[in-house]
Amino acid sequence: MTTPYTVLSCAVSLDGYLDTAAPPRLILSNAADLDRVDEVRSTSDAILVGARTVRLDNPRLLVRSAARRARRLAEGSPATPLKVTVTRSGDLDPDAAFFADDGARKLVYCPGSETSRIRRLLGRRAAVVGLGRTVAPRALAADLADRGVERLMVEGGGTTLRQFLAGGVADELHLAVAPIFVGDPAAPRFLGPGPAPWGDPGRATPIDSTPIGDVVLLRYALSARADIRPKPMAAAAQHRS
Repeated sequence: MTTPYTVLSCAVSLDGYLDTAAPPRLILSNAADLDRVDEVRSTSDAILVGARTVRLDNPRLLVRSAARRARRLAEGSPATPLKVTVTRSGDLDPDAAFFADDGARKLVYCPGSETSRIRRLLGRRAAVVGLGRTVAPRALAADLADRGVERLMVEGGGTTLRQFLAGGVADELHLAVAPIFVGDPAAPRFLGPGPAPWGDPGRATPIDSTPIGDVVLLRYALSARADIRPKPMAAAAQHRS
């Protein structure tokens, strides 16, 4: 089964948290690291987040840099990659920023039993695809590959990241570590409790580490096809910071 080259991307505190337990949202990345994330987005064919992230963070998931959008257009690609989310319940707000009329295509994966209801909810805002009783990451990734997606960026949240790891549908992990402690057991953690997400003992292969201002980017290979070459974008971000 062919799947896109998949990069998992997130920022965490020094003690492994993605956010605090209550609003406002904790911003872990700095400006230079956010610019690096924008570069990774611009080289992807699709960006995926879970429905909980759509509800809580209300992300736009757009390529922010005008130069990068122009580069994509010059290469014959849309200015922003395909935006993808996955939901079990269909608890989605049609007016969320994810579904804005911003020129980007949107795709929602859900259990087959929820397809008709979610299509009525979203109308023309997004294409809705039912995938069996539950949406397995490998089946989702294979469907994206059938739609021409060669590079997929998964930006969270924690449940979605764990599902892709546990499903063996991840080639590379980008982990930006911020110099912050959260220390709240009620706050969301990267992965959270549970069995090792892949393999035994579940050890990833380090590719490189790059200071980006006060953040450190850690890159890990998660599959045999992982791209272990140094990333010029990380060096550029380091220089800008």
